[in-house]
Amino acid sequence: MKKLITSILLIAFLFIGCKEKNKLENTLQTHFKYAKDKEILISAHRGGKGYPGYPENCLETMQYIKKHIPNALFEIDVAKSKDGVLLLMHDNSLERTSTGFGRVDQNNWAAMEQLQLKDDFKTIVDFKIPLFKEVLDWAKKENAILTVDIKRSVDPAEVLQFIEKNNALNQSVIITYSLKTAQKLYNLNPNVMLSVSIRNIEEFNKAANSGIPWANMVAFTGTRLSNTKLYNQLHSKGVQCMLGTLGNLDKSAAAKGNHLYRKWTNLGIDIFATDRPLETKNALKTYKN
Repeated sequence: MKKLITSILLIAFLFIGCKEKNKLENTLQTHFKYAKDKEILISAHRGGKGYPGYPENCLETMQYIKKHIPNALFEIDVAKSKDGVLLLMHDNSLERTSTGFGRVDQNNWAAMEQLQLKDDFKTIVDFKIPLFKEVLDWAKKENAILTVDIKRSVDPAEVLQFIEKNNALNQSVIITYSLKTAQKLYNLNPNVMLSVSIRNIEEFNKAANSGIPWANMVAFTGTRLSNTKLYNQLHSKGVQCMLGTLGNLDKSAAAKGNHLYRKWTNLGIDIFATDRPLETKNALKTYKN
């Protein structure tokens, strides 16, 4: 009887412990909770690109951007080598951004770690392809936040598990392209912070009925401006709105003037995902809500 009572108590203790663990709030939930007076955030696309001498998905580039924008976010691309090593690389192949050749998933890490990176102007620089772990360790040390874009050849659950193993949940927002993926990751860890595509009212309603709490979401509202009604509805749920200016909107600002970033902020944008992080920062530095 004594053994039975001990077993029941142990099971109860483990159950309560699991419930308490699931109640633990990811500090990013507080960081990304919408408030009218919060500072506008800037996310450097591919960790920062377009600057001479600083390649995309490169740790040294992120260090350079962070010196100029201390609270910058860094969107990074996670790929996997043939032998299962997680690393940073946007393209399926190595040619455009490194001195290597062939597909990333057909090269072993021992070969890829010898390569040098190229900047956007095809100049070879003395920087190496970073391991995902190296970037997570840097983010923890420097209190940086990463938005993690997972390549199609990699299982999102594997990346979440790797982030957990490296105690980097408070540094990582995982980008999802479908509610199915977002739901899968949330079910695996209810403390995970997710970037969810919410570009219109229809997608807003689907997100509302997904079973994922609003507190676990940052809304990626697309690479085009949406109706301000969408931004207002997301704000009413405590969700920040991220606009992808990378591409046409960045080009428009470069041609017509960086004041456009301030204009888009007035419409309800809280976070800019941009290829021009330094220019965006300069445009917003005197801006106040």
